[in-house]
Amino acid sequence: MLAAIGIILILKQLPHAVGYDKDNEGDFDFIQADGENTFSEIINSINHVHPGAIIIASISLFILIMWERPFLKKYSFFKIVPGALLAVILGIVINEWFKMSKPELYLSGEKLVSLPVANSANEFIGQFTLPDFSAFGNYKVYVVAITIAIIASLESLLSVEAADKLDPYKRNTPTNRELKAQGLGNLVSGLIGGLPLTAVIVRSSANVNSGAKTKLSSIIHGVLLLVSVIGLATVLNKIPLACLAALLLLVGYKLAKVSLFKSMFKLGWDQFLPFIVTVIAIQLSDLLKGIGIGMAVSVFFILRNNYKRSYFFQKEKHSEGELITISLAEDVTFLNKGSIMQTLSHLPENSNVVIDGSKSHNIDLDVLEIIYDFKNTAELKNIKLELKAIPEFKGLAGH
Repeated sequence: MLAAIGIILILKQLPHAVGYDKDNEGDFDFIQADGENTFSEIINSINHVHPGAIIIASISLFILIMWERPFLKKYSFFKIVPGALLAVILGIVINEWFKMSKPELYLSGEKLVSLPVANSANEFIGQFTLPDFSAFGNYKVYVVAITIAIIASLESLLSVEAADKLDPYKRNTPTNRELKAQGLGNLVSGLIGGLPLTAVIVRSSANVNSGAKTKLSSIIHGVLLLVSVIGLATVLNKIPLACLAALLLLVGYKLAKVSLFKSMFKLGWDQFLPFIVTVIAIQLSDLLKGIGIGMAVSVFFILRNNYKRSYFFQKEKHSEGELITISLAEDVTFLNKGSIMQTLSHLPENSNVVIDGSKSHNIDLDVLEIIYDFKNTAELKNIKLELKAIPEFKGLAGH
């Protein structure tokens, strides 16, 4: 999912990076509201290239890439000051210089960040909206709510796992507490007209890299965001979207590195196929549908592997004949019935067979029936059968 989001970020930000800002910054769907799609929008952007946007995006990307070079990390300045902050500030300065010296390169209007500016406390409070409770009867509200809850929960859990790995103290975040806090936060945010929130590894990694050690860093982060929206909206509205596009292009690359695809491919088709199907499905639909398709493919491979690996089949040479040991897996379900039945039917005559269920937590009734049926017919092939830790099968009605 995160790799797919990375590719979406790259594809959706390419038009903004060249100055084509017709599409909404937050529109991540493949089929857009204006009838275009992700790829047609990129093609359209070729005919609307803005030199000023390309210059700002290129300089911002250069700063971001250079800022992460190991030889610069030796200096405390590059550790303390985030490269993203410098890129944004420089983007504003360059665009203001364009305004005074190179008007043809100046970015304005839809090419800049657009935040509501409150000139007074009453105007700021007026930006909040109370919920329309009549919408409770609209089924679309519930579809959107469930979609947001699933996607936000998945992204948060993945981000938490990744953040725990980055934590130098190797602490484990209580996932239930994280989801409860997120749910409460989204509930309050929605009731006042705000956007849904989720944990994001980009902010978490920035937090860790900056030396944060406690939850206070997240609280300070929230306070700074609030102060910025209240008092710095005018300044923030000077940020070129091309500058932000450069930031998101780098974030997208980090989430969808080529090395990630190579490493997934090396894990085999059982891992790579669900991975690549999920990535492609999300690109051509949306997050929820893409994840659903990817999960369906994953379930297929899980069932397939469970069918094939329901037991460990071991043959040993013995002085009195051949000893065949069949060790059942931890969970043996009705899906394994066919493979176990085929194995038992092909056991050689005059052999000693041990069916070991000592490692099994659950053996399905259908599988027990096969085992005990085999026990009744083993004598016909002169097979000596021993059952280890196999639950007693009392049979079905009529048996």
